[in-house]
Amino acid sequence: MNQHWIQDAVFYHIYPLGLCGAPARNDFAAPPIPRLDQLYPWIDHLQGMGINALYLGPVFESSAHGYDTVDYFKVDRRLGDNQTLKALVRALKDRGIRIILDGVLNHVGRDFWAFRDLQDKGQQSPYRDWFYNLNFDQRSPYGDLFSYEGWAGHYDLVKLNIAHPQVRQHLWDALTFWITEFDIDGLRLDAADQFDSDFLRPLAAHCRSLKPDFWLVGEVVHGDYRQWANADLLDATTNYECYKGLYSSHVDCNYFEIAHSLKRQFGQGGLYRDLRLYNFADNHDVNRVASSLTNPAHLYPLYGLLMTMPGVPSIYYGSEWGISGKRTAYSDRALRPAIDLGRDTQHFPHPDLVDAIRRLIRVRQELPALRYGDYEERFISHQQLAFSRHADAQTVLIAVNAADQKVPIRLTGLNGRVLRDRLNADETFQLEGGVVTLDLPPSWLRILLLE
Repeated sequence: MNQHWIQDAVFYHIYPLGLCGAPARNDFAAPPIPRLDQLYPWIDHLQGMGINALYLGPVFESSAHGYDTVDYFKVDRRLGDNQTLKALVRALKDRGIRIILDGVLNHVGRDFWAFRDLQDKGQQSPYRDWFYNLNFDQRSPYGDLFSYEGWAGHYDLVKLNIAHPQVRQHLWDALTFWITEFDIDGLRLDAADQFDSDFLRPLAAHCRSLKPDFWLVGEVVHGDYRQWANADLLDATTNYECYKGLYSSHVDCNYFEIAHSLKRQFGQGGLYRDLRLYNFADNHDVNRVASSLTNPAHLYPLYGLLMTMPGVPSIYYGSEWGISGKRTAYSDRALRPAIDLGRDTQHFPHPDLVDAIRRLIRVRQELPALRYGDYEERFISHQQLAFSRHADAQTVLIAVNAADQKVPIRLTGLNGRVLRDRLNADETFQLEGGVVTLDLPPSWLRILLLE
């Protein structure tokens, strides 16, 4: 794979309708309010952490949560207007931060203009073929004079007929607009597991014809990620397998779980050695990782793993301070809070975590092997894991300890004279005959450069 900006990326993920405190429902008669301007102070925070890429969640006009699109060509008035977003992207780019947006192409909201036309004109609507499984012989759960398919049974999310040429052209026009108007660097494709190669191949070709280094990551929860991410289709998918392993291996005191996933994905003969999957500890759809862990101290080794494992790491806004949040059967709002950077963060539960993550990002950016290197497991027990990353002439050893006390581990088969801990004040460990004993700090890790 040729050098690509994504190899050096560390993402920050913002759900703007939540962070900026937008109303839960859109008032389409209201004037635009530039709530996106609240993100300018966050640029200093991102740059201070070492973040160089932003995933900004849904920003286009929608009815409620952003994934029920009304107009693909207008920024949601609760966040501002198109000029508001253009200015923000320009400010991010000026600070060396790339940006990707949410591409919600599988479904739209019931206020989507073509669906409104269908409601008004019924079978006479020129857009009657734009929606999947439309049937005028029965009514929808909302009482429409037709039925349709909602995404995953959610009838406020109207599934598009993405095979229809006019639908596809409308989406392609939107992609062109986003790339040329806002100068975005990539997309996170929502519900990408709903797309087949007949849709993804021309989509990818279209985006890359406009910007050759455009990065496409698909939201995929289950399945073989290679079905959607390969040389012809998307660049990557969300790594939900390791998302689960990151927290549950700590909760269960069972590093064998995350070690199995890392070896299966990235070890010798691993399924995804040629992919840079999008790695995360939490996001806008799942419980905050601090709410999933039973021991808050495990936040530190968990983020240590996130920043040193193969793939592209991402931090969800607020989780760098260890805030909590759990979804309910009816709402995700607790996962998507409004945050005032100057006021609220002073009272968050884990103020030292953000500095630990900053240190981890700094070391990641200093050591190419952490960004490009292969993966080899070196040691595994229920609360300790060691692995190496090798790229070109550089080998880095990562040794993680989830126990609440210092633990020694013995490693063999290392070619070098000394291990220098680039995370912890350049402490050194001498090798004798390829063997070393490391004392691992409690609930922490070592990142050791082999010299």
